[in-house]
Amino acid sequence: MPQTQIACPQCKQPIPANVEQLFDVTQEPAAKHRLLSGQANYVRCPICKYEGRLATPIVYHDNEKELLLTFFPPELAMPIQEQERIIGPYIKQVTDRLPPEKRKAYLFKAQANLTYESMLETILGKDGISPESLKAQQERVQLVERLMQVTTAEVRSEILKQNAKIIDEQFFSLFGRIAQGAMQSGQEQVARALIDLQRQLLDETEFGQKLKEAVADMEAATKTLQEAGQSLTRETLLDFVIAAPSESRIRAYVSLARNGMDYQFLQMLSDRIEKASGEEKTRLESIREKVLGFVAEVDRQLEARFKQAQDFIESLLKQEDVEKATRENIEGFTQDMVEIINQMLQQASQTNDYARIGKLQKVVQVLQESSTPPEFAFIDQLLQAPDDAALNKMLSDNDAMINDQFIEALSGLVTQMESQGENAPEAKALAERLTEVYRVALKYSMKKQMSA
Repeated sequence: MPQTQIACPQCKQPIPANVEQLFDVTQEPAAKHRLLSGQANYVRCPICKYEGRLATPIVYHDNEKELLLTFFPPELAMPIQEQERIIGPYIKQVTDRLPPEKRKAYLFKAQANLTYESMLETILGKDGISPESLKAQQERVQLVERLMQVTTAEVRSEILKQNAKIIDEQFFSLFGRIAQGAMQSGQEQVARALIDLQRQLLDETEFGQKLKEAVADMEAATKTLQEAGQSLTRETLLDFVIAAPSESRIRAYVSLARNGMDYQFLQMLSDRIEKASGEEKTRLESIREKVLGFVAEVDRQLEARFKQAQDFIESLLKQEDVEKATRENIEGFTQDMVEIINQMLQQASQTNDYARIGKLQKVVQVLQESSTPPEFAFIDQLLQAPDDAALNKMLSDNDAMINDQFIEALSGLVTQMESQGENAPEAKALAERLTEVYRVALKYSMKKQMSA
């Protein structure tokens, strides 16, 4: 979001700020996260060190949930007519963006909110989130703000001890979104401060230490599977899982080798349980329970990933100019989406839905015109990075691309180059460089997933 100059609420000096008044999640789903996470309209004055949320009018719109909310800060003390004059153009913009069939009765009467908090409660209430959950989130937001205001590690340590109960997965998820928002909005000073704070959180909190352990186990599991290479079988994979030193390592194996943990794999594990006795049998039964739980978790994530990809394709098909919409979103395409398009084409053919077939073919045509998939073009850029710091900067700048599909594509290239490297020195050198990039990207991806 482009920055604008405002007067600092405290010292009145001009400072840059990201001011956002329209949150139309129908057009931009990410706007909802900016509002709920506390990132939106939050300023820090480099002159007087003031920090806080700007008192600015807000319009929030979600067509799917039929929400049109307004909030006008009472401290601005403006008459109703003036409030309507300011908010009115945003409501008109919301309406104009919608196709006629989506313009429903809720648009004619925006729901005014007397407080910022009541607006958030209304939004989260539509998501099934209680006021108590909202209060818990606000406590975590306030903790992040408080930690950011402290300049010494010693004082931060004491604050971390006092708030240990709420420094959990939700806290790290919120922290990750705030840090990501700071990076994407160009707030380099804030982003650097958040990175320093993250190191302390990882070192000094119980959940942070678990997160570090998970990343370390993922790297160790990756190395083990890569070293196995072409000789990896279900039998050797089972040996790795049984020898895993921790539950976190078992989770890492499941995440990396889910396809190999099929019915046959589980049957082999059951056979070993039958042959075992005493404590060993109990241990193997516990491993089987953990594997089944982690497999179910990975499958749920995969299902959600495919659902997200399907929704993305459907949103393109609804556009008046499908080709233009596809080109504008070409960087958002992943291998999952290509597979879903093929499935949609098959389903449309079976039902003789020629209109849908035509739209899908337009998407395919645009994809074919783009000769190099975005993932591989980005990997090529990563290979040019001079060191790990530059790699992490590039990954952070392209955070939206760093997902399971990207990691899989990178892993596939590593395997491909390793197989060619036996007889080609150039391929071997490229495989080594790809492995370094994969290691850094995997670590970044793991941290992102744990804070998502």
